[in-house]
Formats: sequence, C-alpha cells, structure tokens
Amino acid sequence: MGSMIKAGIIGGAGYTGGELIRLLLNHPGVETEFIQSTSHAGDLVSDVHSGLFGETRMRFSGSADLEAVDVLFLCMGHKRSEEFVTSHAIPERVKIVDLSRDFRLKPDNQGFVYGLPELNREAIRKARKIANPGCFATGIELALLPLAAKGSIRDELHVHAITGSTGAGQSLSATVHFSWRHNNLSAYKMFQHPHQEEIIQSIQQLQPGFNSDLNFIPFRGNFTRGIFVSVYTSYSGSEEEARRMYSAYYRNHPFVFIAEKHPDLKQVVNTNKAVLYLEKQKNKLIVLSLTDNLLKGASGQAVQNMNLLFGLPEETGLILKPVVF
Repeated sequence: MGSMIKAGIIGGAGYTGGELIRLLLNHPGVETEFIQSTSHAGDLVSDVHSGLFGETRMRFSGSADLEAVDVLFLCMGHKRSEEFVTSHAIPERVKIVDLSRDFRLKPDNQGFVYGLPELNREAIRKARKIANPGCFATGIELALLPLAAKGSIRDELHVHAITGSTGAGQSLSATVHFSWRHNNLSAYKMFQHPHQEEIIQSIQQLQPGFNSDLNFIPFRGNFTRGIFVSVYTSYSGSEEEARRMYSAYYRNHPFVFIAEKHPDLKQVVNTNKAVLYLEKQKNKLIVLSLTDNLLKGASGQAVQNMNLLFGLPEETGLILKPVVF
C-alpha cells in the first residue's frame, strides 16, 4: 500500500470521534498520530471509549502537532470547526475532513468539497478539504440522487426519518435520558431541520430546476444507532423503471445496495452500507433508505472520503459486520 497515512483527530471524545478512532486503528493504511480532546487531555482513550479497551494505549492530547499529519479530522460541534480552521495555521499539504456542518453550504464553504462520494466522488479525489455530510442528509440524499440525476423530481417531497439516540451526541439533554427515550417516540424540528438546506443543495446540483417543497419530519427513536428514512413523491414511471434507474446510478458505488424485499435497520447498523428499497403505489414512488448514523452518516463516510483523497479503494478499512443478532 506504500507509506502509511498519518492521521490526527481534533475532538475525539464524542460518539463520532470514538467511531473514527476505532476505524483508523483498524485501517491498514493509517497511523494515528494524535487524538486531541480539551475535556479529556491526558486520559486513556479506552477510559472514554470503553469499546477500545485492549486495542490501544493511546491517551488524549491537549494539543495538536499539525506538522506531523497528512490528514486532519475535525470532530467538533457547530461553529467550532470554523473557529479551529480560522485560528490555526494548518499546513497546505494537510488534507482536512470536517464532520461538522460548518462548511457544507455554498457560498460559505471556504473551498470545502461536499463529501458525499455517491454525488461528488471525482471532486473529492482532487480536493484538499472535505465537508462530511450530515447523517439525515446522507440517507435522504441517497434516496433521491438517481431521481434528481434524471430530472425526475417534479413534485414536492415527503420525508419521514427516525434516528437513534446517538444522533443527538453525548451532551446531556432531557430527550437522551434512558428513562425518557425508552418506550417513547417523538418528532422534532419539523420542516426546519438544519440538514434540509444541504439536501436541497445536493438535489439542485443534479437537477438545477428543482424548486419543490421538501417536507421533512425527523423522529427520535427508541434505539441507539441507525437512521430509517422513507421518502415518497409523484412518479410517472413504473417500479421496474425506477429499479433500473437506481441500479444504474449506484452500479459503481460499493456501499449502496438495492434491496429486493423490505429491509430492516439491523442490516446496516455497524456498517458503512446504505440499503435502499423501492416500491410504486398508485402514482407515488416510495424509497426507503437505511444507514448507520455514526458510520455512513458520519465517521465511516469520513474514512471513505479519506480513502478517496489518498487514492485508496473506497472500501479500505470499511468492511464491517452488521449487528443483526
């Protein structure tokens, strides 16, 4: 594989940071140089991410040696990545993969390429700075890209999506407590979720004339990982035509699969896969899209982007077993 990629992580104590560490530790082409965390500087990584016990003796650092790395992953909250990039002199040779939403939207993306490989693979390969997509956005966009590529979205879009509790991050709030979440279900940020803008931006990249409503209702689910998306819109073609269109679009994309029967969430949990299912009812096309919010929706996709940045096969370090039982 040649020389190893030297990686550094800023903000490694959260859920996405923990998953990214796990993936990089097991990646055959990567050496992790540092894992920075302001809140846990000096602590063993495995004391914070207990699933890594026995896999690493690394400790969180309070600082970052930016000269020592080839790629820098930013795993921080909204606006903190922008602050870091502005306040630090990152060497021009260092590639950046940002997992926040700070650089996803044009015209304020500061030269970052939107990192959905199924939309921008060739641009990612040539880029230096990648804005990793949002978790909901990834699942919803994968459900819609083939339609947009054919200019076939001619009506408003109706989206319902349910996410696990890890989608809310590690910061405590009333809706992440076990006693509230267990045996419960709730909707939030209806029609105004922050991922809506990037979804519309991606649709318009393939179908510039798209100006219909995106009616997105997100739900909090009673489980820890995964996103289950259902999308429906008017469609004049047949179900078989839709299947051919989706199969053709994703033919050369290794993580997207078209299911022949109703999929379930456990088929994708702990993997970088996206499983899609299509069904035509009356004049509506229904698309189900299933992903793991921490992997294809975050850290797995970040590693997929890193692989593209450094000329590696997309699947490198991402062949993972789903937790089906």
